[in-house]
Amino acid sequence: MVPKWLDAKIRRMTGVIVAKTLGRTSLTATELTLSGFALIIGSVWLLATGSFFWAGCLILVASIFDMLDGALARAKNEESQLGAFLDSTLDRYSEVFIFFGLLFYYYQNTPGSVEVMLVFVAGTGSLLISYARARAESLDFDCKVGLLERPERIVMIVFGLCTGWISIILWVLAILTHLTALQRILHVWRQSRRNTIAKRSVSLMQRGDYQ
Repeated sequence: MVPKWLDAKIRRMTGVIVAKTLGRTSLTATELTLSGFALIIGSVWLLATGSFFWAGCLILVASIFDMLDGALARAKNEESQLGAFLDSTLDRYSEVFIFFGLLFYYYQNTPGSVEVMLVFVAGTGSLLISYARARAESLDFDCKVGLLERPERIVMIVFGLCTGWISIILWVLAILTHLTALQRILHVWRQSRRNTIAKRSVSLMQRGDYQ
């Protein structure tokens, strides 16, 4: 949803700021990642008890940490496959915990409400978005497309929690996360179809069927 040029510009600016501040400290990218994850765990209790505003604030801070850890790793030349794997895995856990906190709250207070279903549907859609990209890239397909990538989902959740519009946001997430997953499936299918056509063309040329 965020234009690529804007995303690249934000990343460059963030990298410069981090290099001049956190890059001069002893703080590591992994410590920043774990700190953000700890805040997410703390937000689960706030969500479960209905303190949505403060949970939103905590998730916002955690998301800032998540945005800065990669920039810090680059600034300190500490980028590694393990660090990237840990960051990506904890991101998935973070989303699961956020939806779990909401599910716990609604199930305890309004067990028959539509929000219980919406939390489940939205959480499932969010995981499918991430899985679709991971699986596609493992098969050498490009899959950097979609209406709602993780930053957009987190921004929407924080907005909903802090404004009290979380029920509306859950409706939006329940619909758009699955549309995004389908968008990625279609994107990969098109690439696969193009690759198949290209291979057939090469095969025909090698057999001399083209004049």
